[in-house]
Amino acid sequence: MRGDLGAGSGEVHEKARTVLSFWFDEVPAKKRFARDEALDREIAERFGAMRDDVLAHGARGWRDDSETLLAAIILLDQFSRNMHRDTAEAFAGDALALDLAREAIEKGWDERLDPDERRPFLYMPLMHAENREAQTLSVACFEQLGNEEHLFYALDHAEVIARFGRFPSRNAALGRQSTPAEEVYLSRPGAGW
Repeated sequence: MRGDLGAGSGEVHEKARTVLSFWFDEVPAKKRFARDEALDREIAERFGAMRDDVLAHGARGWRDDSETLLAAIILLDQFSRNMHRDTAEAFAGDALALDLAREAIEKGWDERLDPDERRPFLYMPLMHAENREAQTLSVACFEQLGNEEHLFYALDHAEVIARFGRFPSRNAALGRQSTPAEEVYLSRPGAGW
């Protein structure tokens, strides 16, 4: 592992522990999905360079175990959305995060994670994917967890992809033209995430 991201595996594992400790111990659960500029700034300051390195190097050195892989997913999926809110860069790590989530599921590593707190974040890239196959897997994974709130959002995301093939709420950030049907959808209170 020496040379991965300029660090040995021990250093990568320590960085992963820092990510997980911050997200699960320091950030209250109710703030993890809220729009909070102070939290977004803190994430950018503390984890921006780390996220960029993980993305640039394809998460090399971050695939050794379930916890380290989960930390990479949180950096690429959740922290990207916080640091780069309302910009295309918020979604730049999605493809890699989706690959990592699928890798973890194929290895059975998702089963090693706490189903109430950590495992949902491993599944988030499935929910965030503009891909019907990933959405089907997302619903199956969240159904298995048995958490009604998580399942509600998984079903809601899957329905939007089934209807539009993409998330219209990303159109502005990604420079995409909204269709008339998407404009109607976006005009509803609370549309998108």
